[in-house]
Amino acid sequence: MTTIINRKIGIHRGRRRIYLDGRKLGRQGLRPGQRYNVVSKDEALCLEIAEQGKYTVSRRTVGGDLVPVIDCCAAEIAELFEGVEMVRVAVKAKTIVITAHQHSTNAAARERRLATKLALGRPLDICSLFHGGGVMDKSLHAGLKRAHIKSRVAVAVELESQYLESSLRNNPELWDDRSQVFESPVQDVDLLDIDREVDVLVAGIPCTGASKSGRAKNKLQFAESHSAAGAMFFSFLQFAQSLNPSIIIIENVTPYAFTASMEVIRSVLDSLGYRLQERVLEGNAFGALEVRKRLAVVAVSKGIPIGSVEDIMPVREKEARLSDVLEPIALDDERWKPFTYLAEKEARDVAAGKNFTRRLLTGEESFCGTSGRGYSKARSTEPFIRHPTNPALSRLFTKTENAAVKTVPPEVVNGLSDTVAHQVLGQGVIFAAFEALGLWLGTQLRFWARAAVSRRRESAGAYAA
Repeated sequence: MTTIINRKIGIHRGRRRIYLDGRKLGRQGLRPGQRYNVVSKDEALCLEIAEQGKYTVSRRTVGGDLVPVIDCCAAEIAELFEGVEMVRVAVKAKTIVITAHQHSTNAAARERRLATKLALGRPLDICSLFHGGGVMDKSLHAGLKRAHIKSRVAVAVELESQYLESSLRNNPELWDDRSQVFESPVQDVDLLDIDREVDVLVAGIPCTGASKSGRAKNKLQFAESHSAAGAMFFSFLQFAQSLNPSIIIIENVTPYAFTASMEVIRSVLDSLGYRLQERVLEGNAFGALEVRKRLAVVAVSKGIPIGSVEDIMPVREKEARLSDVLEPIALDDERWKPFTYLAEKEARDVAAGKNFTRRLLTGEESFCGTSGRGYSKARSTEPFIRHPTNPALSRLFTKTENAAVKTVPPEVVNGLSDTVAHQVLGQGVIFAAFEALGLWLGTQLRFWARAAVSRRRESAGAYAA
């Protein structure tokens, strides 16, 4: 019977070390005082019992019994497992076979795949979960393009048919004839139907249970209690493990950083060999009129050194005032409405001492509040434009204006009704912020890829010499 031990490689006096002990060794016939050799076989390290072996099985006392100890610092460990953190140890009859753990081999494979694509100028394959209308994917694609890196959506999963249709129509640069499209709840996708691994995994995990308004509306104590969105992070992690990307990008509302879901994500991605960085990206700081804050999480395979997300810089300047992006709406246009129920609600809130007032704007403002997925419902806490001559009238942003305050290219909402367009925009991101993230990431990857190619050439030259 084989005993399997998954263990991190240690360090002892500057040398890489594998330490094993206990009855799990003795039950396979290993005894203190036996001699053994360390032999490299293909990609495995074998510890084989031999009468004239170079090394000795040590001992220690456990519960009054002597148990065998393998404390190996052989040079072959450093040579065979360079860059490997964890190994798989199979203890068989008088033989121990050590190989790189699957997590380490997965990391090496994804990093090698990414480096090759960057060196050859091939497009990076992106998996987009909760794709929506493609706002985040389009922004990251634009940022990577600025860094001279090609990309394409290789896999997209989206539940809503109308969102998916609009992205396929309005974002042609994201797709090619090999793109796999899943119109489905993410948890219902059979991962065996996906025909390739990817380089980048992008996910705007639904935030209904994490946002303050969502938790209050649904009377939730925890974000994970939401019946529809609470467990979506679990499906996301299944995709991450199966598709083995080198880069993972998550966006969400800022309170998501403090949820149990995010704690699990951090822990699991760390165990899979990723290093995480987090930053809140705020709209005004990245050239948008809308004050929308989003948590951005960037997880990178640990063998790819990149800089700090705090170094992400804006790619555009914000307009001076809101009127710079407003459309010329006629004073008698039917969009202007009294919204009597909102005025009455405001009066009630003021009388009750509540700090809820309508967000009525003139166009002279240098910023505006956030408009969410349900903007078409005309809610009191979201921005309205006040009529220039009749203070009793106001209107919502047009879909083009809503896109503009978020720096989203107007073609994203072409052909969509106002309701659907506002839904796509309301659950999207500040385009310029994530374009800046894409540019920063692309620049970091190009620098890493050039360094990796240089190292390979130096190694090849040294070998030839």
